[in-house]
Amino acid sequence: MQIHHLPYADPGEPDVRSGTRFLLWLGRNQLGGQVKSLLWGLLLHLGIAGSPLGVGLAVQAVIDRSGGDLARAGALLAVLGAAIAVGDTMMHRTAVTNWITAAARVQQLLARKSAELGSLLNRRVAAGEVVAVSTGDVEKIGWFVETLSRFAAAATTLVLVCVGLVVYQPALGVVVAAGMPVLALAALPLLPRATRRADVQREKAGRATELASDTVAGLRVLRGIGGEDLFLGRYREASQQVREAAVHSARMWALIAAVQVVLPGLLLVVVVVYGAGLALEGRVTVGELVTVYGAVALAHHPLRNFEEIAMAYSFSRPSAKRAAGVLALTRTTATGPAAAGEPPAGEPQAGEFPAGQLPPGETPAGDPPGGDLYDPVTGLLAPAGLFTAVVCGDPDAAGRLADRLGGHPPGEPEAHVSVLLGGTPLDELPLGTARTAVLVQDKDPVLLSGTLRELLDVPSSGRVTPGDALAAARCGDVLDALAQASAEPGGDPMDTRITERGRSLSGGQRQRLALARSLVTDPEVLVLDEPTSAVDSHTEARVAAGVRELRTGRTTVVLASSPLLLDLADRVVFVRDGRAVAVGTHRELLAAEERYRAVVTRETEEDTLVDIEERA
Repeated sequence: MQIHHLPYADPGEPDVRSGTRFLLWLGRNQLGGQVKSLLWGLLLHLGIAGSPLGVGLAVQAVIDRSGGDLARAGALLAVLGAAIAVGDTMMHRTAVTNWITAAARVQQLLARKSAELGSLLNRRVAAGEVVAVSTGDVEKIGWFVETLSRFAAAATTLVLVCVGLVVYQPALGVVVAAGMPVLALAALPLLPRATRRADVQREKAGRATELASDTVAGLRVLRGIGGEDLFLGRYREASQQVREAAVHSARMWALIAAVQVVLPGLLLVVVVVYGAGLALEGRVTVGELVTVYGAVALAHHPLRNFEEIAMAYSFSRPSAKRAAGVLALTRTTATGPAAAGEPPAGEPQAGEFPAGQLPPGETPAGDPPGGDLYDPVTGLLAPAGLFTAVVCGDPDAAGRLADRLGGHPPGEPEAHVSVLLGGTPLDELPLGTARTAVLVQDKDPVLLSGTLRELLDVPSSGRVTPGDALAAARCGDVLDALAQASAEPGGDPMDTRITERGRSLSGGQRQRLALARSLVTDPEVLVLDEPTSAVDSHTEARVAAGVRELRTGRTTVVLASSPLLLDLADRVVFVRDGRAVAVGTHRELLAAEERYRAVVTRETEEDTLVDIEERA
């Protein structure tokens, strides 16, 4: 896999049982790149390790006054130098490729998981956590994957050097072979403590990132209540804790680095003292002593990879654990039976399908099913092709209901009961088909930065044009504002850039643009949660009429409590305490249901009780 081949056509199915298993899975999926980096690393390290041999032969040739041996030693050094240059260049190239491709694979997996979970992701994982996993964690994971091959090359080189020295000069080679494993494993007892300190640093850094993300997201509110200094103080305290944890962790890694310097130095002293004695006894030549000395002196180069792999694993393991935790999330895991209790009269029971509708499993693949939308938990039924309004009274309950209608369980997925579309459980449909069938727009939609044309360039049926959607959402004043903000006088408002989250627009303008984006998609079922809460009553009535007209013949569910919107609905369902308790038109429910009237007219509970007593 080369960088220019990215992104992957299929990043694969990751092993998310643990952070370590996820790292090993990444390494296995880049086996070709790992082997290339290993081979080039061997060329580099063996070239470095072989240099003392050339130097030793040259020294011995000078002592022996042999011009031929000196020429051969020079040629060997030239070959080794070329090997070092090529090996270093290509190993760096392949190692960086491994790093980038591993990071890209993780980013693809995270992006696909985010798209699969949708709004459910933020309810399972904090926003700051998602940012940390998608940025810093990805780099640390790529670092470990890239280090694996270089570590393997270094370990193989040390083994070959020890074997070669034992064969070349047994008396000194045995000393080096006995001391080299001690050098390689000396830092092992220190790693658990270093790992724990790295975990603490990572945890505190994640908390600081979450705090910063939440603070930036709520900056406008903080300024409104004068809370900037309070949150600035909290972030300053969190950042100081990160600094202290980083210093605490760095001390352990400094100790490990010191061990990697001191022990090779001690081995070098032992080799020189022992070798000098052997040379005085005539048991080794000066050239052999120089060769062994050089091999030990240059052993620090591959030994550094032992320290690096330990550090990379310590930092990447918690990052991989966090990434695996996100990737292990699922949209739903079960479709339970209908909730306890009987639905209102006339509503179908869970598992019963109106005449003419297909049972589960008979919907053509890739073709979204048609028919009524039914929620077994609340007993809510939204007939196909009608404009259904839902009144909950509790905004939080309305939001949870909207999520459930879109196939996003508000709680734990194990307890989730799937809604039925045309008798087919929505959770049993392929994700793409389910999202084509049902689209949910929550009460706080997000506008991404870009032009208005890009904002409305979304997957759609093609039956609704952007112009029709903008007209239905009554975005005329938004187009005028964008035209005035255009870089060119009289420019096309569709090409005017919208700032991130639409901060340059008012709340009502952002809400109507988001509504237009939802209308363009033209789904089989459109669920809107308080789509007109940020506009005035006059605009609200016009928007409601525009949506009703544009969605004629399509199923539309609106969760709202505004009389202007409710009066235009074909059917109104009143949901109380998690159950649909009344169904009818807006005027029918006003006359017959006191609790409904209390919610819609904003009466207090005391007023409602007095009214009921007077009627009695």
